Amino acid sequence: MFSLHTIRSGLPRRCLAANVRTYASQTPGNPMMEVFNRKTKHLQKDRAARNVEESRKVDYLKDEVARRLCERLLDIKRDFPNVLDLGANSCNIARALTTPDLDMAAPEGVSTPPLTQKIPNITCVETSRALLHRDEDMPFNKEINIRRDVIPDLETLPYQANQFDAVLSSLSMHWINDLPALLNQVNTILKPDCPFIGAMFGGDTLFELRGSMQLADLERRGGVSPHVSPLADVKDVGSLLNRAGFKMLTVDVEDIVVEFPDTFALMQDLQAMGESNAIMHREAGPLSRDVLLANEAIYRTLHMDDDAPGIPATFRMIYMIGWKEGKDQPQPLQRGSGDVNLKDILGGGDFERP
Repeated sequence: MFSLHTIRSGLPRRCLAANVRTYASQTPGNPMMEVFNRKTKHLQKDRAARNVEESRKVDYLKDEVARRLCERLLDIKRDFPNVLDLGANSCNIARALTTPDLDMAAPEGVSTPPLTQKIPNITCVETSRALLHRDEDMPFNKEINIRRDVIPDLETLPYQANQFDAVLSSLSMHWINDLPALLNQVNTILKPDCPFIGAMFGGDTLFELRGSMQLADLERRGGVSPHVSPLADVKDVGSLLNRAGFKMLTVDVEDIVVEFPDTFALMQDLQAMGESNAIMHREAGPLSRDVLLANEAIYRTLHMDDDAPGIPATFRMIYMIGWKEGKDQPQPLQRGSGDVNLKDILGGGDFERP
């Protein structure tokens, strides 16, 4: 299907003004507002996973993000005997943990044991049985002990408090309606002083497609319909983790730019990934030929370089780490408790006039 499947990690693009996602948080006595249709998303994942060959072909992005997420485990000098993979897709994190090249990401001169020694057991939980069990016959299953749990809804976790030594999540949380409530549950099922490490699509993901589709809609139909799902902004993620009770937060952003031959190949890949639009009140039916052709022309005009072999699509990844509070956990000093003046370090604040 593709003539080009190049993943290149570019420098972080400067943040442009974007709409801040309004999260559907549950308040006492009121029903939760649903942004995404969970049944639709389940069907999309199932349909994509049943085409095994095509589904595996488009796992390049999920595999790359899972590998980058697992690299962050190399900086944590402890073992995690019992780990939960929240929204496991096709067990991309488990596959990444068994990849020999991952251990090469350790700092130079530092010897680290294979990550499968740090994480001998992993529970992979997903709503789609077809997707979760798609690769259960592949060799990586023999290198790590994997338990696969199929649950009806990722927003209600069937696990006990203080059960896991770590919770990982890669490219699933962007379909959660009530993200604050889910993070509260993650904090509950973690043992004290244990980490949650997640990766999700951020607000500027596919900004090229979002903008060109809006212009195409305006040109051919005289109005705009949502074709790309709303996503969390990076500045919201830290406050959500803090509200859920996590400590020692780390949030960082990376852009992954994927080049495609055209917009039709991009949208076909998104569909094969199970990442099609699942907004509750999206417009039913396929897009019209006129809108698709207009989108292709606008996308190329706005975003394609003359010397580039294809069109770029930017996936903005938000990586987050938060630790559940524990009694022996390091604590930051109180404000004003420092005994070194910043002026002394910076050389004072006086400048000589020329």
